[in-house]
Amino acid sequence: MTMSTDTATPAPATPAPARATPRKTRSDGDRTRRAILEAATQLATLEGLDRLSIGELAAHIGMSKSGLYAHFGSKEELQLATIDAAEAIFDEVVVAPSERAEPGIPAVLALADAFLGHLEARVFPGGCFFACASAEVQARPGALKDRIAEFDGRWRARFVDQLRVAQQRGEIAASEDIDQLWFEIDAYLLYAHAAFAFRADPEVLTRAAAAVRHRLGVTA
Repeated sequence: MTMSTDTATPAPATPAPARATPRKTRSDGDRTRRAILEAATQLATLEGLDRLSIGELAAHIGMSKSGLYAHFGSKEELQLATIDAAEAIFDEVVVAPSERAEPGIPAVLALADAFLGHLEARVFPGGCFFACASAEVQARPGALKDRIAEFDGRWRARFVDQLRVAQQRGEIAASEDIDQLWFEIDAYLLYAHAAFAFRADPEVLTRAAAAVRHRLGVTA
């Protein structure tokens, strides 16, 4: 019997599936957005909110305009997001320490000291973000001024609430005008901001802290 010499033809190899291009996850996008806003809070205190355009920020951080547009659709959207990011930073470094302090005078001093400390540490390189921004937008009604005013209201309320607690506890005289007292403390802090930004002399901050204590009748 003759044996066939035919051999089976191997089946063609199945091509490997093409690798999908990794997609950016939401967390990647969140990290990028946070990095953009952190840079924006720094730039805004040096250049001003008005110069905080998508093009200006893109050039500052070495990112394409199209990349920034993916996160912020307009200049105003970027500016408002920057204000919100700055408040989150401010709350962490200035407000949070006061929340750990005893209510009343200790909390007031903690707020004032943390404010002065964030100036000395140059958390924002141009000084207090909100002092800078309020001076810039004060004569221009609109969304930016409204957002800064909302922050200012919260900042004032924190002091006034603690000053009233101090008054209820007898740490401040019952005859003291709390609104006037807050006005004077705020004036000390704002002057310290302006003087330290101009002189870069830490003694300005030391004297401001002493002035707040003197006004509150704290001797220790």
